[in-house]
Amino acid sequence: MIRVAVSGAAGRMGATVCAAVEAAPDLELVARADPALGIELAQALAAGPDVLVDFSLPDAAVANVRAALAAGVHAVVGTSGFDPSELDGLEGANVFVAPNFAIGAVLMMRFAADAARHMARAEIIELHHDHKVDAPSGTAAHTARVMHEAAPDKPLPPIHSVRLPGLVAHQEVILGDLGQTLTIRHDSLARESFMPGVLLAVRRVATQPAPLVVGLEHFLD
Repeated sequence: MIRVAVSGAAGRMGATVCAAVEAAPDLELVARADPALGIELAQALAAGPDVLVDFSLPDAAVANVRAALAAGVHAVVGTSGFDPSELDGLEGANVFVAPNFAIGAVLMMRFAADAARHMARAEIIELHHDHKVDAPSGTAAHTARVMHEAAPDKPLPPIHSVRLPGLVAHQEVILGDLGQTLTIRHDSLARESFMPGVLLAVRRVATQPAPLVVGLEHFLD
């Protein structure tokens, strides 16, 4: 049984993670941390989790991970809006960071990187709910990076951000070449779409191949 604490548990993603952990037969939710709940992270870590799942805020995530690692607790981070390199070199336990936990979104990034090698130009449009605090999204920034790594002779794809009520998480990669375009799109219609990836990361973070791993693609066999 893997013991799990969730930081940012009062938020929409955090609450969904809590429900998913409680429903998993091999996981146990031992603590919820969130200022809105009146529970500090130190109290959650005192409950003895094996893994901390962080869906807090960009200005809190790094400090939360540092506290978890100092307590010997692995960290799975879904918070975006900060540079994952800030976590490089930390010791005490493992850290896993995912720009996006939806399996379809990971495949979208993989397909886009492959397409970037064969099409002349590309642009990215990412659309999220109006309460998302960061722009561009972590998914869009990561997509642009992997596309540029796949085709370094081509410019980094520009990103256009849309924030509107009614949206959850959506992204289009539009590639263009002589007389043609190719559109690769992924839509998360509910936050439950991220939960299989979150639970996969919780189960794999302790045995991942390096102390810091970024991207769910590393766990897709």
